[in-house]
Amino acid sequence: MVNNVQAYRDYLEKEKKYSVLTVNAYLADVLSFQQFLKNHHDSIVLEKVVYPLIRNWIVSLVENDISNQSVNRKISSLKSFYKFLLKIKQIEVSPLLKHKSLKTPKKVQIPFSEKEMQNVFELNEFTNDFEGVRNQLIIELFYTTGMRRAELINLKITQIDFSSQTIKVLGKRNKERIIPLLQCTAQLLKEYLKLRPEKAASSSVDVLILSKTGNKVSESFVYRLINDYFSSVSLKVKKSPHVLRHSFATHLLNNGADLNSVKELLGHASLSSTQIYTHSSLAELKKVYQEAHPRNQK
Repeated sequence: MVNNVQAYRDYLEKEKKYSVLTVNAYLADVLSFQQFLKNHHDSIVLEKVVYPLIRNWIVSLVENDISNQSVNRKISSLKSFYKFLLKIKQIEVSPLLKHKSLKTPKKVQIPFSEKEMQNVFELNEFTNDFEGVRNQLIIELFYTTGMRRAELINLKITQIDFSSQTIKVLGKRNKERIIPLLQCTAQLLKEYLKLRPEKAASSSVDVLILSKTGNKVSESFVYRLINDYFSSVSLKVKKSPHVLRHSFATHLLNNGADLNSVKELLGHASLSSTQIYTHSSLAELKKVYQEAHPRNQK
């Protein structure tokens, strides 16, 4: 029999053009289910699975204190796998056809306030050497472009266009978008690029953001950097690159940007993805409403 799991990997990598991290995450979930079948259901093959077996796996995951959100992610991976098997005619109907996701509580992401953003630049002492300018640039790029962590890490020098003051970002599924650069960000980029050659290694010559050893920075490094700098100005529990992306969107909406423009800047495929950021601007809207409506005048 054809190794459908390997074929699925090839499909995700070559046709869907998912990142290595995404491909590995999808495959890990499918292989986890395959191991469950091996341990509890006489190694029945994935192609012969019926929904009750998947339901047994879900029950097992929940009993092992796996959150509903994580269970839903695993089932989403499995649903994608069976959709692929349908596509290549290895099965006639998906066992997950009528599956309904587990209920999950809606998590409200709290963005950094505009004051916290001001403080991170004013209260932290960024040195004028390579590491100091690079660290400031990483925060500046996240906050003034709203790009994702993986997008920043993979940025190449050739994606910056100083003549038009824009930056080209390669997003999910290799979808390109152009983001304008603020003057302050463009200036900081120029300062960084003057210092960068001393660290550049031949293996990463075109990667914009480098480590002190001249290599491409890791996702964990960028996460720690953001967490460390914001720990001095914010008491929020979550301090991450994604919170900075959230702050970018929220502050634009609070200051009059329309939802569709923010959608384009973030690289979202639909407005529904962008609407999760509107809860914060609702607080600002309420404030304006309370202050402006004649019936509330004292």
